[in-house]
Amino acid sequence: MIATLEGKVSEKLGELVVIQVNGVGYGLQVTVEDFGALAIGDQARIYVYEHIREQAHDLFGFIKLETKQLFELLLGVNGVGPKMALAILSIASGEQVKQAIASGDTKFIARASSVGKRVAERIVVDLKDKVGLAASELGAEIFASDASILADEAAQALVALGYSAQEIASALAKVDPDLSTQERIKLALKGSR
Repeated sequence: MIATLEGKVSEKLGELVVIQVNGVGYGLQVTVEDFGALAIGDQARIYVYEHIREQAHDLFGFIKLETKQLFELLLGVNGVGPKMALAILSIASGEQVKQAIASGDTKFIARASSVGKRVAERIVVDLKDKVGLAASELGAEIFASDASILADEAAQALVALGYSAQEIASALAKVDPDLSTQERIKLALKGSR
């Protein structure tokens, strides 16, 4: 079993990040936040979840151990596989996903690709008491400000780079929404400097 990988980020191929460890390149599927945080050439230590099936051997990587643990909790919910769990963790930071689960915000969770209302409800019911947050600790203002923004792929990438909801809304308002996601991100980054 692979628990962690430590090496240099050598490539980013689509949604995969390739980590070179002693001459071997491991392709890891990562969250949007981690994808944005890992730059080519960086040394990185990644926590790994292996998903082995008959015809595939997938590796899922996480910069933070807490995110991997939340990923594994999500896998314990009936109907949630690794790709869906990764999609859920890609709509916001791990902390925001925990807060959504603890507060019962199924609409927030259902924003993830291929997550329907019933699955979101099942996640809340199964994990509400396991995510380690009391409802009184939740910052509801997080969801109020960036709820509409998080549905946009360009905005998700900017969230992963550490921009606030207000900064993202301001930067993307100046960019043509019909451009490709990559172009919108580039132009938003140029405009926010």
